Amino acid sequence: MRAIGIILAGGNNHRMKELSQKRAIAAMPVAGSYRSIDFALSNMTNSRIQRVAVFTQYNAKSLNEHLSSSKWWDFGRKQGGLSVFTPTVTSENSSWYRGTADAIYQNLDFLKESHEPYVVIASGDCVYKMDYNKVLEYHIAKKADITVVCKDMPAGENVDRYGILKMNEESRIEEFEEKPIVANSNTISCGIYVIRRRQLIELIEKAAEEGQYDFVKDILIRYKNLKRIYGYKIQDYWKNIATVDDYFNANMDFLKPDVRDYFFRQYPDIYSKVDDLPPAKYNVGAKIKNSLISSGSIINGTVENSIIFKKVFVGSNCTIKNSIILNDVYIGDNTYIENCIVESHDTIHANSYHKGEDDIKIVIEKNDRYVM
Repeated sequence: MRAIGIILAGGNNHRMKELSQKRAIAAMPVAGSYRSIDFALSNMTNSRIQRVAVFTQYNAKSLNEHLSSSKWWDFGRKQGGLSVFTPTVTSENSSWYRGTADAIYQNLDFLKESHEPYVVIASGDCVYKMDYNKVLEYHIAKKADITVVCKDMPAGENVDRYGILKMNEESRIEEFEEKPIVANSNTISCGIYVIRRRQLIELIEKAAEEGQYDFVKDILIRYKNLKRIYGYKIQDYWKNIATVDDYFNANMDFLKPDVRDYFFRQYPDIYSKVDDLPPAKYNVGAKIKNSLISSGSIINGTVENSIIFKKVFVGSNCTIKNSIILNDVYIGDNTYIENCIVESHDTIHANSYHKGEDDIKIVIEKNDRYVM
């Protein structure tokens, strides 16, 4: 493909509550065996993008460890490869990334040293499959300056945390508003953009000269009437996981047969770092109904409509319903868990009771183990 890739994975928000206190959003576990960033990385390699940069910043330790080997996504090549950039103090700069545009500016050499004519920019906190080649073909056919991947959300869904846009009959974006108080459209930006590399360098350098740091507000919205910015509308599955409810629902979607088939069985595949773990073990008395159980787990109790991540131990006479149990959790005997997300590396003591009533409950037991 005639493009390089940039994955923005350094941001932080408070909508994930305790889940984002010890890890980046892009490192959030998804569907039992994946991390959020795996979807963007897999889309890049499946689109034959050979050179990809990931910009990390907030709580980047576990994310950087996940990205420590590029071979899992087939980026271990002599040509191209996977680069991970974190903010670096230099003689010219001592700031952290002050926004998405500033993150690109601080690593502008990555763009200048590349030769591909186009750039695909994607977020690391979304669950989806996409062939970026189709977006690039559309971009070239429209003779666009920037192409924004967008999606119509269901009527009545709260979209005020997204970028909201309106297009004319030719799909050119006429209105673009970031996180409006009241949305006047249900078409949202998916945080995926295609732009010519030289033009991106020019726009980023100009924004830096003027002290502007955000790609959406200071480039897309500012230039919407000056540049040819088009929308590329998608119909397939796409979900952002930047809130607790959206994260929970995105995982629960994998309990639906059509979603599992789409991600697990239909080409192209989604790739992730592989742990050398034994298959899940079900002891006498284990009862499983409509659940995903990951490798390395041992189940003795009842699990219904739930996702059990890697290396989880579920004790005898336990009941887990409509919940997500993250990696390396020990659940003692006679425990009841419903409508909860149990944090990684937790130890849930025997005879415990946890149930989310109006909202999903995040269960975190104090321990000294590092959260992945």
